[in-house]
Amino acid sequence: YVTAMYNTAIRMLAHAPEAEDVLQVSFTKVFQQLHTFRNESTLGAWIKRIVVNTALEYLRTRRKLTFVALENGQDIADEPTEEVYDWDAAMLHHAIKKLPDGCRVVFTLYALENLPHKSIAQTLNISESTSKTQYMRAKKLLKEHLMAMKKMDTAQEDGVV
Repeated sequence: YVTAMYNTAIRMLAHAPEAEDVLQVSFTKVFQQLHTFRNESTLGAWIKRIVVNTALEYLRTRRKLTFVALENGQDIADEPTEEVYDWDAAMLHHAIKKLPDGCRVVFTLYALENLPHKSIAQTLNISESTSKTQYMRAKKLLKEHLMAMKKMDTAQEDGVV
């Protein structure tokens, strides 16, 4: 489970040393709390929940985890149809690491860990609309980062840079 859990931690924290620390603390908790595992989910899902909660705890205590709330009662429209892009996995990982903490956490939990906004909101103690706002903001910022990186790669290939 170490590799999968490390991937979860690194996506949430964006820094390898912090992800390693969280992973170490998480597995210590797993071994200490193994007797509480009730087989209501898979062992992997239970461990992942511990890793996610430990990463969130780390972010709350070591960094300022901030979220952008809706202004003046705005509502989030249904998400538009997804556009298809051909992004390199390394580029995408790098762009995710550049996201602000709040956006990155919500994006990771929703898009990569498949948690619904309602669960994310409860876990992070934010409103469901704030979770949706953070996700939309993360997608916008990701697209901007990826477009800029793609433009830079194209310029390098053309010998412009």
